[in-house]
Amino acid sequence: RSTDYGTTYEKLNDKVGLKTVLSYLYVSPTNKRKIMLLSDPEIESSILISSDEGATYQKYRLNFYIQSLLFHPKQEEWILSYSLDQKLYSSMDFGRKWQLMQERVTPNRFYWSVAGLDKEPDLVHMEARTADGYTHYLTCRIQECSETKKTGPFSRSIDISSLVVQDEYIFLQVTAGGRANYYVSYRREPFAQIKLPKYSLPKDMHIISTDENQVFAAVQEWNQNDTYNLYISDTRGVYFTLALENVKSSRGLEGNIIIDLYEVAGIKGIFLANRKIDDQIKTFITYNKGRDWHLLQAPNTDLRGDPVVCQLPFCSLHLHLQLSENPYTSGSISSKETAPGLLVATGNIGSELSYTDAGMFISSDGGNSWRQIFEEEYNVWFLDWGGALVAMKHTSVPVRHMWVSFDEGRSWSKYSFTSTPLFVDGSLVDPGTETQIMTVFGHFSLRSEWQLVKVDYKSVFSRRCNKEDYQTWHLHNQGEPCVMGERKIYKKRKPGAQCSLGRDYSQTVVSEPCVCSQGDFECDYGYERHSNNQCVPAFWFSPSSLSKDCSIGQSYLNSTGYRRIVSNNCTDGLREKYMAKMEKCPGKAPRGLHVLTADGKLVTEQGHNATFIILMEE
Repeated sequence: RSTDYGTTYEKLNDKVGLKTVLSYLYVSPTNKRKIMLLSDPEIESSILISSDEGATYQKYRLNFYIQSLLFHPKQEEWILSYSLDQKLYSSMDFGRKWQLMQERVTPNRFYWSVAGLDKEPDLVHMEARTADGYTHYLTCRIQECSETKKTGPFSRSIDISSLVVQDEYIFLQVTAGGRANYYVSYRREPFAQIKLPKYSLPKDMHIISTDENQVFAAVQEWNQNDTYNLYISDTRGVYFTLALENVKSSRGLEGNIIIDLYEVAGIKGIFLANRKIDDQIKTFITYNKGRDWHLLQAPNTDLRGDPVVCQLPFCSLHLHLQLSENPYTSGSISSKETAPGLLVATGNIGSELSYTDAGMFISSDGGNSWRQIFEEEYNVWFLDWGGALVAMKHTSVPVRHMWVSFDEGRSWSKYSFTSTPLFVDGSLVDPGTETQIMTVFGHFSLRSEWQLVKVDYKSVFSRRCNKEDYQTWHLHNQGEPCVMGERKIYKKRKPGAQCSLGRDYSQTVVSEPCVCSQGDFECDYGYERHSNNQCVPAFWFSPSSLSKDCSIGQSYLNSTGYRRIVSNNCTDGLREKYMAKMEKCPGKAPRGLHVLTADGKLVTEQGHNATFIILMEE
């Protein structure tokens, strides 16, 4: 254990028991002082709990074997534990005592309540196989989870591994007659069947994101094998429209599906996707959450300053978009909430994505323009709110150097971090945004022990930044200054200023709404965009089937074929023209009146009650 960022370490074997073999370490997400260690289940079943950042421990034996833990997002003492034999346990005292909640629970399909949506903070959502042999969606409170206290918010059985509880939404899948049907509950309302275009015959669906009251979903159609189609929903998550076809997919190390879609951090509405076109993979970008996509413009010059001959659409920049499954590498693409507009990615220039010829590229303006920074693959980390970049070669041979840049990759300073070349297995950058310390770990040879190298960059930052050290930049979409209905101006450190930003650093200087234009609206469910940019009803869709729904009230929402992009902040302009309007339902005379009796007879004895049933067709 180190308390000085890895300069010195104290050995803790005697604190946890000299013969204790550990398998995993958890840090409470709501209180970093609380730590839990798991013992190796091959030897014993116990946990060790610390409340002083790992200085001292208490050992508790268990009568089950822990496979995974899920901490409550707000209550630091509350934990759910999933056992190797598929049982779910709960604790309200940080693991000192445990109570069995449910047996035959599906792996990774249990969720804590969501604040502001579920009435009780200790409610748990879970998917489990019940006594009838079928899989069901169940909820109960952690201290009141007897069979009589459990509820089933969805009346029917569901497909295994289909329950997803995420933000305002709950998703389920039910297969009937060989066809998968998907259901959604928005803000805990009754479940509604998800509506995809009529021609869609999905065999798989993945929820990509549920940010800002909208669902981004990847759907694999019956005729797709290594691609998915991207769909985007209305606010309730019921009606989906097509955003992009044939997005590349692959399988991760554990067999999980990975979709080649990347959401840029720090600026809402920007996504990158790798699309398969005629057996070629090409990278596309959107600035309005999937309404419009276009290829990436290649850099104008290469690393040596020579012109790059690359003309759209025959030649463009293509990027690797898969996040690293190893948390100790930077991954093939990265961006940070604290550094809006800055993207670093592995990729290549050409007609399609290459898996052999890859270099490193950087964008300082949210993906509009790119520069090449290395000819080979590197891990690149953000330091000090993204004001500085650290790069280390991604290679299987030992290295001793790393590079630091203060001008967004335009120039790099070379530093030696070890006297003996090191096989680097990864590095740990403190998640704090003011990070100026990095721990590199690896080994000198295949038979040597682990080596930890602390790299402290504090001396590189000569002083704290002042107002003369900043410059502004305007977010735009290929020259269009309005992005997601807003005009935004950010500030960032001037290139070459070796000053630290500090905790009170703010990136946004100006944010003001734009007048609504056609680009702020997308086609509504059942409508398709034609070449003239107009939304017209699809061949399978009858507008009257949705628009004049007078069955539930005296008014209905009359769609114009458009809907404003969710989380778009434009005002006035075309807003009134395109927004759906509430219309009064036409007055109709009632018809089809029937009066019946409960027993079907039209005669009754005096002194007996008669129950009349009145029916009206309309």
